[in-house]
Amino acid sequence: MLKKCITGISGMLLTTLLFVNGIYGAQKTQNSKKEIIIAGSTTILPIAQLCAEAFMKKHPDVVISVRGGGSGVGIKALIEKTVDIADASREIKESEIKLALEKGVNPYKTTIAKDGIAVIVHPENPILNITIDTLRDIFTGKIILWEKLTKDFKGRIIPVSRDVASGTYEVFEKYVLKGARPAARALMASSNKQVAITVAQTKTSIGYVGLGYLNNSIKSIRINGIEPSVENIKSGKYPLSRSLYMYTNGKPEGVIKEFIDFILSEEGQKLVKKAGFIPIK
Repeated sequence: MLKKCITGISGMLLTTLLFVNGIYGAQKTQNSKKEIIIAGSTTILPIAQLCAEAFMKKHPDVVISVRGGGSGVGIKALIEKTVDIADASREIKESEIKLALEKGVNPYKTTIAKDGIAVIVHPENPILNITIDTLRDIFTGKIILWEKLTKDFKGRIIPVSRDVASGTYEVFEKYVLKGARPAARALMASSNKQVAITVAQTKTSIGYVGLGYLNNSIKSIRINGIEPSVENIKSGKYPLSRSLYMYTNGKPEGVIKEFIDFILSEEGQKLVKKAGFIPIK
């Protein structure tokens, strides 16, 4: 009887031990996962997603979460220490740097690609070229009819702009609007993809997107006679050329450094090109 009791207790202890070890083992496996959280520019989103997928295949112990929201949103999240990497299609502002330093965050910039902001219209629109001044007049509401610009196309112009949290918008505002605000009648889109879809579906519209969002459903036009080609963007000849960045809290270290190094590697830069953007190497 005593022997049976001891044997039963031993069995219970063994079961409990195995159960606890099972939980501990699961926790250990879960905790051994390395995580990188990325947010920000929707322009950079396709690059970040492609590179994250490729990097995770090489490193199964790493989990990378990628979301958009706009450059301003990504930088704000970095300052609040809720992300590891902030994607930005414009440089961080002095006011953002000041706020970051106050919160113990030291923004560190890594350039990962080149880009150009392409001005787009519906494929049925015959216009091929536009000047910066005319573009400003369209988006600020001074020109509202296509008949003012071409005899072969008619209709009320519908400007499609990015929202103010967007780095793409801030570059457009700086070089095209020159500090002015879009007209109240302009449509405000939360992503490059939304701009492209809206222009593709609206014959009299005009908008602007990063190079990676160009497709056959929309048509890019020249600005001041210069097309948004790789050569013109690399040389800076195209008026709306820019660099794309990833910001971290201080110089990247550990798995974050490994991921950014991967983007800058030959394989990573090929993915930059695959996403429709211009490699820096």
